[in-house]
Amino acid sequence: MQKVAKLFLAALALVASPAAAQTIAYEDVLFADSSVALLEQPPSQAVAAAPTIAYETPVEYETAQRAVTIWNRVPMVPRATQKVATLDYGPFRVLGEGKVALLGLIDGRSPAQFAQLLRDHPGIGMLEMVEAPGTVDDNANFRLARMLRDHAIVTYVPAHGSVRSGAVELFLAGARRIAHRDAEFAVHSWMDIYGREASDFAANDPVNRAYIDFYVEMGLGEGEAERFYAMTNSVPHYDALWLDTRELARYVPIEQTG
Repeated sequence: MQKVAKLFLAALALVASPAAAQTIAYEDVLFADSSVALLEQPPSQAVAAAPTIAYETPVEYETAQRAVTIWNRVPMVPRATQKVATLDYGPFRVLGEGKVALLGLIDGRSPAQFAQLLRDHPGIGMLEMVEAPGTVDDNANFRLARMLRDHAIVTYVPAHGSVRSGAVELFLAGARRIAHRDAEFAVHSWMDIYGREASDFAANDPVNRAYIDFYVEMGLGEGEAERFYAMTNSVPHYDALWLDTRELARYVPIEQTG
């Protein structure tokens, strides 16, 4: 979403092999999740040595980074996903019966891949978020979120499903948000290219308002959006707040299963 300390994006073996053959294992992995800090103009409090940037659009040039550290985790792939996917579209796997699974990072290609998937499979009505570490392109992540909302697609996190960082925004985009009680979520603050986080800006600064406005667009009330955004930024960029379904449901409406 880079002038941020040395982050390494773990290779995802699951992207390259059929779901039925995958063993998903993570050990001491640091996922880099790039999230765009949405600024219309260069910030007035920019550091002295910061380069001058000409902004052509609200979101193209000012960037931020988000990361989640995963320690000795071995997520279990739900049985539904172990039924071999019929087709792959980047991180998306068509499961049949109107479902598609998300198994990997969202990047700049993902909206086009998902659009092609919808053209090939117009009956898709649910995104099953099995292993969703986040995004390396927040612009793409927001475009994808709006596609989910525009097509009234349900977002569902199965038992042992993992939704982290920018992927939580995709979960919020669902026409219905459903999560198993054993699902997990992780949130944390973004950081821009100057090393600043959300708390370095005024609450009503455009960079913060852009995220709140996005959450309102995804169906949250103004107060809910502000409270949710404050919670996501309650931990710094290099840390993470882990939530189960019940805990996340304190901030956003969720249908809980299991």
